[in-house]
Amino acid sequence: MITAASNSRIKRLIQLNQKAKARREEDVFVVEGTKMFLEAPAEKLRDVYVSESFLEKCSCRERLEQTGYEVVSDQIFAKISDTCTPQGILCVVEQFHYNMESLLKKENPVFLLLENIQDPGNLGTMLRTGEGAGISGVIMSRDTVDLYNPKVIRSTMGSIYRMPFLYAEDFAGAIGSVRQAGVSVYAAHLKGKTSYIKQDYRRGTAFLIGNEGNGLREETADLADVYIRIPMEGQVESLNAAVAASVLMYEAHRQRES
Repeated sequence: MITAASNSRIKRLIQLNQKAKARREEDVFVVEGTKMFLEAPAEKLRDVYVSESFLEKCSCRERLEQTGYEVVSDQIFAKISDTCTPQGILCVVEQFHYNMESLLKKENPVFLLLENIQDPGNLGTMLRTGEGAGISGVIMSRDTVDLYNPKVIRSTMGSIYRMPFLYAEDFAGAIGSVRQAGVSVYAAHLKGKTSYIKQDYRRGTAFLIGNEGNGLREETADLADVYIRIPMEGQVESLNAAVAASVLMYEAHRQRES
């Protein structure tokens, strides 16, 4: 059992939780909680750590025996946990790698194209909702928040394991590739003249969503085929980025199901 904060593995875990650079260098990320452990693909699991008290009452001992695990004292586990209330089990998981070619091979896809999203909760919610709405993948500008940030991971509620995604070094070029594949790009924009429900999303569709505070950059929005808007009542100017994305994704889902 690990009982010292000076242990090299404990120092490593703290670095992986706190620093994107450390995660990139090792090509891994950290997840916490029983659900995230049970849903993690076996071939992606690198290390599993459990607290002493968690091991006494856990309901996933069978899988723990299959994966192997390291016991950590409760006091030390509190140091490596990223949450105020540690969940008792933490895993190091290999990062996922997707490419544009594989995403564009999907028939009549639905994509989220995200520019400079900064709130971890928003990004995680978009991935989780995207899985629920059956979209094909998420393509992000390089300046979007790190998807492997622990707060993003928690917000995905496991969808990180199943939703294809990639960061585009050339976001404008990525949008161009999507359009060349026959996918229509719709920019959620305050200048949109057309309500989102007036469009046909039954063929290849991509929704372009911008930064929470500033929206889409003008040069990025200009790459869209159509500006669309979500009608607002009262004095509300716009919706939260994750909520807006959810509305659009589920409209595409509704049209394809009807």
